Amino acid sequence: MFRLAGKSAVVTGGGSGIGRAIAQLFAQQGAHVHVLDLQEEAASETADAIRAAGGAAQGHRCDVSSQAEVQRVFSAIPQVDILVNNAGIAHVGNLEKTSETDLDRVYQVNVKGAYTCMLAAVQQMKQQGGGVILNLASIAALVGIPDRFAYSMSKGAIHAMTMSVAKDYLASNIRCNSISPARVHTPFVDGFLAKNYPGNEAAMFEKLSKTQPIGRMGKPEEVAALALFLCSDEAGFITGCDYPIDGGFTRLNN
Repeated sequence: MFRLAGKSAVVTGGGSGIGRAIAQLFAQQGAHVHVLDLQEEAASETADAIRAAGGAAQGHRCDVSSQAEVQRVFSAIPQVDILVNNAGIAHVGNLEKTSETDLDRVYQVNVKGAYTCMLAAVQQMKQQGGGVILNLASIAALVGIPDRFAYSMSKGAIHAMTMSVAKDYLASNIRCNSISPARVHTPFVDGFLAKNYPGNEAAMFEKLSKTQPIGRMGKPEEVAALALFLCSDEAGFITGCDYPIDGGFTRLNN
């Protein structure tokens, strides 16, 4: 089950964290994976690791906020069966601590980036007779999170765009869903703690872990497993849905 043999998958932000885990699992299940990342070296490292494990992959440097660059990269990929919009950035701050520059920066990557990639992918998928799009949203789109004004804005947009694309492209045999993770232990988390809590990283890591009722952060591989299911043929009856993967955060945090 959940084989992706013969399929071509594009994973944005695939150079590290959740994106890398998704790219590696998809390749393990038989997909030819195109790893897109702003950092060319990171994209190449993921692709190299996949090939070393016997999979098929190519790395591409891509700024998803640039429509021209996205179109250029996608035009070099002859087949797009699966798109995973994972690329994103964060911002810490409430409304008053979010500058116009901060808001624009988050929008450009998280919202416009998803738009540019979906537009490029849909154009190819329609010609091919169908495809699957999976967007990485967040529990920040579903519940209030302190000091995440701009980030929450962007992930709320991801959720809304997912529903819109799912509705508009039913007749084109294009499915579109989203995943909403809670905190997942990635290199970003370690960097955030080192920057904001120097010398107190372990204690803050424990505190953040316990905000999930299950008592820990998620693992990138756990998110990748859900992504694999939603992008596989076994999920062919699922579209227009969001899946929280959050250790009980949105339902059990009373």
